[in-house]
Amino acid sequence: MTKNKKKVASKSDAKTASKDERVLSIKLELIALGVVTFLFILSVLTAGFSILPFNLKSPISGSIFGKSVMDEDELKERLIEYINDELLGGQSTAEIAELIEDEESGMYKVKLVIAGTEYESFVSKDGKYLYTQRNEITEPASAEYPKSDKPELLLFTMSYCPYGNVADDFVNPVDKLLGDKISFEPHYVIYNNYAKNRGAKWNEYCIDKDEKYCSMHGVQELNQNVRELCTFKYQPDKYWDFVLAANEKCDYSNVDSCWENVAKEVGIDLDKIKSCQSDEALSLLANEVSLNEKYEVTGSPTIILNGKSYEGNRTPEDLKQGVCSSFNTEPDECSQTLDSDNSSASGSCN
Repeated sequence: MTKNKKKVASKSDAKTASKDERVLSIKLELIALGVVTFLFILSVLTAGFSILPFNLKSPISGSIFGKSVMDEDELKERLIEYINDELLGGQSTAEIAELIEDEESGMYKVKLVIAGTEYESFVSKDGKYLYTQRNEITEPASAEYPKSDKPELLLFTMSYCPYGNVADDFVNPVDKLLGDKISFEPHYVIYNNYAKNRGAKWNEYCIDKDEKYCSMHGVQELNQNVRELCTFKYQPDKYWDFVLAANEKCDYSNVDSCWENVAKEVGIDLDKIKSCQSDEALSLLANEVSLNEKYEVTGSPTIILNGKSYEGNRTPEDLKQGVCSSFNTEPDECSQTLDSDNSSASGSCN
């Protein structure tokens, strides 16, 4: 009886070890290390990782067959830094035992040693992708968005989600560049029963006792969501000026007393916005909830481009390219290059 139990345990361990060597491919763009705050536990080499959107910002040392190539020493440095800092989170240390060219895959084969165990992986020569098995290596499909004559760009944020504020910064230049060539609309992420679920009073997070309309960072954030919606409805030309200034000068704890001075500075009609907030808040928020449900929005920021979720890098240039790819006929503005540098975290509030 005892011997049989040991055999069963041995087989189970073998299956676990086998599973540990089957890992989903992880998208690496190695230079934006440290900008994503996800903490991965020691089981870095177990299945379950998703593709992560890092920004490639390193100088490229050359090219091969039309593809960029990163210097080997730099690649090793970035790779080990990424694995130790981002995936292992300081709970273990990986070392690169060997990095050699793999003719079959066209990548580098990497021998990693983690906690005394050796793992074979494959990293693309441009430093963007890491795979744990040769048969997992496939070129990622480029994003394709439905086309239209006038693309629709919807931005869902929370007015004081830091990642939402980053989205404001990279969506604004695209909207200004393309202007009336696109249909841009700002929207907001609305929660229900948020205070109840946190054991708080309803009016700390919600505008109504039924808690249909609540915001993650408190009721002042929800009030600012409404004011920004009102501004876009009645003074759309002032929307970005108001939002960006309020992001900079106010926060979720003081915006109810801070917003008026900001609004005056940028030329907002205070009476109009106050009237809108008083009379239209519930109807505006009901529409936001409907759109949240329609597009399955749960976090800030969420960008919807012609009905499809935008999953590209968070830079003005990357977003511009995504939007321009959704035109039936690209306008001349698409030939202009916007800023492609963004060192902010690729996270969300949800």
